[in-house]
Amino acid sequence: MSSSYRQPGVVLTDRRFTVPLDHADPGGESIELYAREVVAGNKAGKELPWLLYLQGGPGFGAHRFVGRQAWLDRALDEYRVLLLDQRGTGRSTPATRQTLPLRGGPAEQADYLAHFRADSIVRDCEAIRPEVTGGAPWTVLGQSFGGFCTVSYLSLAPEGLDTALITGGLPDLDAHADDVYRAAYPRVERKVTAHYARYPQDIERARRIAEHLLTHDVVLPNGYRLTVEAFQSLGLMLGSGDGSHRLHLLLEDAFVRTPAGTELADAFQEQVQNLLSFAGHPLYALVHESIYGQDARPTAWAAERVRAEFPRFDAAKTLAGDEPLLFTGETIHPWMFDTDPALRPLRETAELLAARTDWTPLYDRDRLAANEVPVAAAVYHDDMYVDTAHALRTAAAIRGLRTWVTDEYEHDGLRSGAPRVLDRLLALVRDEV
Repeated sequence: MSSSYRQPGVVLTDRRFTVPLDHADPGGESIELYAREVVAGNKAGKELPWLLYLQGGPGFGAHRFVGRQAWLDRALDEYRVLLLDQRGTGRSTPATRQTLPLRGGPAEQADYLAHFRADSIVRDCEAIRPEVTGGAPWTVLGQSFGGFCTVSYLSLAPEGLDTALITGGLPDLDAHADDVYRAAYPRVERKVTAHYARYPQDIERARRIAEHLLTHDVVLPNGYRLTVEAFQSLGLMLGSGDGSHRLHLLLEDAFVRTPAGTELADAFQEQVQNLLSFAGHPLYALVHESIYGQDARPTAWAAERVRAEFPRFDAAKTLAGDEPLLFTGETIHPWMFDTDPALRPLRETAELLAARTDWTPLYDRDRLAANEVPVAAAVYHDDMYVDTAHALRTAAAIRGLRTWVTDEYEHDGLRSGAPRVLDRLLALVRDEV
């Protein structure tokens, strides 16, 4: 049963679907998916083409818009939009420390989560499409990991697509996780260097916070243990359009004087715990590296292993000298399952996923080379999250794909640059530019 309600300028309808956990076993266990249908208020009764939105991540539910915000405003000019919570996220059978024990122990949990990659998400989309569109193909808009899913869609079920739009989400078709992170650490260093060039006062502030953490055991109000490595991971912010500015504002108010001496301010700690906690998206930490698994090689904590090849990211060595502290970026590490209370019960499950060797391919080069679906992709120059060289190599491998390479926006361009980004991609696939 679906229910409809209104927000300013839009009519929303809650949609629920039942799909197989394992699409290779359609008669087996099933899970529930949730999606929110959105249509412009003045077009609620009209026949409109459908646009399916696939959120970035992995592990995040679809964005909860209020009214016609961001890119949704442009989309609603001509589409009925389906905001899908991908399996395991949001309201789609969420996978968390609270729910996963229902599966059994760590081994059962890991086997269960092996069904939560892009190929299963694409099969979910194809399973619900006939019910949503009556069988007609739809336009898919994939942001970041949602773009990875869109390339899998073009590989596995292109017949379900009318048009494919990708923003900051062209994956390397063949790279192992090690290759992804070897390309990532130098990009992250460039972003950190650019931040310090903009805010040179943050060099000393970051070093001071790191030195404090090396000599104090800091536990945040939610139980998160703030280590130096955890502090460095705040560099994730530098991949968004306003991230450098937000990081600067965070660092400038880190300390307060107390009767016991200088301490990290409560306000700083509260902000940091909200930025670092995986409580709202634990699936991101659990399956992040598995999105690069496509063969018999385990991912084996690739980001942690590869980091050792870049000693400039070692905080202790940095602080022993006079170099600026380097922040890190979009990387998942085993220590996160010790520091974060939302992840601690899932440590063994994460280890089993990291050791898994039965990953199957997510992309089909032959089908992509013969692609007939109109495709356009926004590629952000020096994107911190997705390597530009990898993205452009993939763009060249997909027949007919048109790219818009820009340094006007960072990885979150679909949010910060909306509705211009969506408008540009639609113009590209319609041969209007």
